[in-house]
Amino acid sequence: MELHYDFMLRLLIAGAMGVCIGVEREYRAKEAGYRTHFLVALGSALLMIVSQYGFSDVLAADLVRLDPSRIAAQVVSGIGFIGAGTIILQKQIVRGLTTAAGIWATAGIGLAIGAGMYGVGIAATVLVLLGLEALSFFFKSMGLRNMIIEFTLTDKDDLKRVTSRFHEKGFIVVSYEMTESASVNGEIYQVSMTVKAKHMNEEALLLMFLNEFPGVTVTKLT
Repeated sequence: MELHYDFMLRLLIAGAMGVCIGVEREYRAKEAGYRTHFLVALGSALLMIVSQYGFSDVLAADLVRLDPSRIAAQVVSGIGFIGAGTIILQKQIVRGLTTAAGIWATAGIGLAIGAGMYGVGIAATVLVLLGLEALSFFFKSMGLRNMIIEFTLTDKDDLKRVTSRFHEKGFIVVSYEMTESASVNGEIYQVSMTVKAKHMNEEALLLMFLNEFPGVTVTKLT
């Protein structure tokens, strides 16, 4: 009976650790949130428990030899299918890699706690959260950030002027797509542009540059 209570404790702690990581992903509006991470951690812990203790009656026989880690080992490869589902290619920009790695780490945390290694699982959760939040805060000024901006044009030639303006100010235009549609006032050009910025908080600067063009209307910036 005490062993069963220990199993339930492992599942509860594993689920709680998964929720902690999932809340951070949910806060950033990523593809997998607290429910996905909760289920991954809980399922990993459950499979580890089953792998360790689920075949004790079979192992009691002298002629039977089983590897108790075989079921748990499949979690590492199987979780890759879930992680792959969170990775998307959007306008030549790969998104979801951090979330996929977070799901993989969450599975590892669930396995550790399912094996009764509470300290290791909790410490790993803290390190994952530090890696997602603290490192992003300290190193946000390093590297380039991808932004997708969508806007409409009334003059097709404004697109060249906009891209030239961005290049002048240090932005890198990675790619863009333009579609044409008709309206009562004439032709409207819808543009979706992927831009690389050197710093994290340059949305306002982009909007200020676009406001210099009267025929440009911003519809979305992510």
